[in-house]
Amino acid sequence: MAAAQPKPPAGATARRLARGCWSALWDYETPKVIVVRNRRLGVLYRAVQLLILLYFVCPAERTWVAGRPVPAGELSLPGVASGAGAAPARRYVFIVQKSYQESETGPESSIITKVKGITTSEHKVWDVEEYVKPPEGGSVFSIITRVEATHSQTQGTCPESIRVHNATCLSDADCVTGELDMLGNGLRTGRCVPYYQGPSKTCEVFGWCPVEDGASVSQFLGTMAPNFTILIKNSIHYPKFHFSKGNIADRTDGYLKRCTFHEASDLYCPIFKLGFIGGVIGVIINWDCDLDLPASECNPKYSFRRLDPKHVPASSGYNFRFAKYYKINGTTTRTLIKAYGIRIDVIVHGQAGKFSLIPTIINLATALTSVGVGSFLCDWILLTFMNKNKVYSHKKFDKLMLCGGEGQGLW
Repeated sequence: MAAAQPKPPAGATARRLARGCWSALWDYETPKVIVVRNRRLGVLYRAVQLLILLYFVCPAERTWVAGRPVPAGELSLPGVASGAGAAPARRYVFIVQKSYQESETGPESSIITKVKGITTSEHKVWDVEEYVKPPEGGSVFSIITRVEATHSQTQGTCPESIRVHNATCLSDADCVTGELDMLGNGLRTGRCVPYYQGPSKTCEVFGWCPVEDGASVSQFLGTMAPNFTILIKNSIHYPKFHFSKGNIADRTDGYLKRCTFHEASDLYCPIFKLGFIGGVIGVIINWDCDLDLPASECNPKYSFRRLDPKHVPASSGYNFRFAKYYKINGTTTRTLIKAYGIRIDVIVHGQAGKFSLIPTIINLATALTSVGVGSFLCDWILLTFMNKNKVYSHKKFDKLMLCGGEGQGLW
């Protein structure tokens, strides 16, 4: 029998493996150009390259209004184009993204608003001081179109509103003395008393009496509301680029006293007719500025949309309460007013960009690198799915020794 070959020591195997890894660390790999004459593979390669170029260079069709996509449900005002009549504009992907620019989002902004107009109800003329709340002219304000007023409320006892849960009763036993309902109008006295009208009875409460449902008078103010005008004065500042601008024309000829907003002819007259709309309305002012262009090309874009859920009856519309206090014969008295109307939220956003060398280099390198995806894909197909993949692998990967023996250098 042949003598058994001695096994090499474990340490020697590890040393050989380490030497091999160390040697491979200093190998140099260079691409090898191989021309593969395959029509289908060539078409695929050029198609991938074309798709990448289309993404970075070629135009995309979009519907834009005033320089932005038209959102669904946008409200139309005079001088502001609607989505149905908007003409499609061609934009380039690379230009739209402006990847050659340094950008800043969220400009510093200030807003001043002013409403003008008068209206009437059945027995009264209402001016701005009465139907605009709050009167300071900030970015959020309300315009009252209907009120329900409960006059001459004083602290005392009266029947609870029949709308309050467990307020109806048949006898005093149904009313708990001292009970306080968070959705009610006062502290229960323990008595069951006749309601304001009809045969019903409710528990008596101590609070501001009479309660709202018992003696409120409704007045409609919305007759002239469509003709109210709203001035929205907005100034923005981009601190990174030291750029500031406002939305009012710099004129001293009384221009603002005779103009109303129109997107084409009166862009810098931010006076809008209210129109008869209800609920919570967002006035969105968008300042998207390309600061590589003159400052005159940085213009505000306006859009209007309803912010509250219009088609949800339980929460549709807008209302709030406030009171006016006075004294009669030394007794504190108030008029409680439940106001219905329109809440205006002025929202400002935007983005400014200016050419910068660093993002330009980065994005150009990204575009050029992305073109190499076609080569990677075709190599993977050749090495995996083609009939002559072994031939291609043999041609593509060569190992070249530049010296006479292992460990000897080229120089």
